[in-house]
Amino acid sequence: MWTIATRELRSLFVSPLAWSILGAIQVIFGWFFAVLIYWFVRPDVQTSLANDPNAPGLTAIVVGSLFDWMAIILLLVTPLLTMRLISEERRNKTLHLLLSAPISMTSIILGKFVGLMGFFIIMLGMLMLMPLSLLFGGMLDFGQLASSLLGMILFLGALTSLGLYISTLTAQPTVAAFSTFGAFMLLWMLEWAENIGEQTGILSYLSITSHYQPLLKGLFSSADVIYYLLFMALFLILSIRRLDADRI
Repeated sequence: MWTIATRELRSLFVSPLAWSILGAIQVIFGWFFAVLIYWFVRPDVQTSLANDPNAPGLTAIVVGSLFDWMAIILLLVTPLLTMRLISEERRNKTLHLLLSAPISMTSIILGKFVGLMGFFIIMLGMLMLMPLSLLFGGMLDFGQLASSLLGMILFLGALTSLGLYISTLTAQPTVAAFSTFGAFMLLWMLEWAENIGEQTGILSYLSITSHYQPLLKGLFSSADVIYYLLFMALFLILSIRRLDADRI
C-alpha cells in the first residue's frame, strides 16, 4: 500500500496539473486571506466588535471564513485530481498490470487514496501558513484552528473516496471528473433541503458539507467525525469491490 501511495504522490508532483492546482490555490486563498484581514482591521469593524461583548474573535472571523471558502473551492478542484486515479490506468492499459501484481485490491485502493490524501495534506500545510502568520499581530484560538483543520481533512477524505470510486467506473478521466463534480454538487445541495420543509432532516444530514461547519466553529462532535469515517469506508469498500470485479 505504501509503495503505491508513494508512487501516486510522486506522479502527482511530476504532473504539471498538480503544480498548477497548488499555485492557483495559493493565489486564490492568498487573495481571500488579504481581503479578510483588510475587512477585519477596518475602524468601523473594530468599533463594532469592541462594543459587542459576544463578538467573535480573530480566529472565528478570519480563519473560519477562510476555511469555509476553502471547502467550496476544493469541492470544485478535487474532481480534477481524483479523475485520474483509476480511469487513467484503465485508459493507458496499465490497470491489468496492476491487477496482475501479487497485491490485494485493498492495498491498491488504499494506496491510491493515501497518496492523494498526502498531496492534500501538503497543500493544507502550505495554506496553514496564512492563519499562523496572524500570530505576528494577534492571538489565535488553537483549539478552533485544530478543529477546522480536522474538519477539512475529513471533508477532503470524503471527497477523495467518492471521486476514487467514480474513477473506477470509467476509462475516461473527463467523464470521471464531470460525474464526480455532479455527485459533489448533489451532496452539497442536499443541505438546502433544510430550508424547504420539516421532513427533510435526513437529506440535510446526508449532505457532505453540513458536517464540517460545526468543526470550523470549534464545535467537535463525534457524530460529524463518524459520518465522514463511514462515508470514506463505504466508498473505499465499493471501490475495492469494483476492482475485484475487474480482476475476475
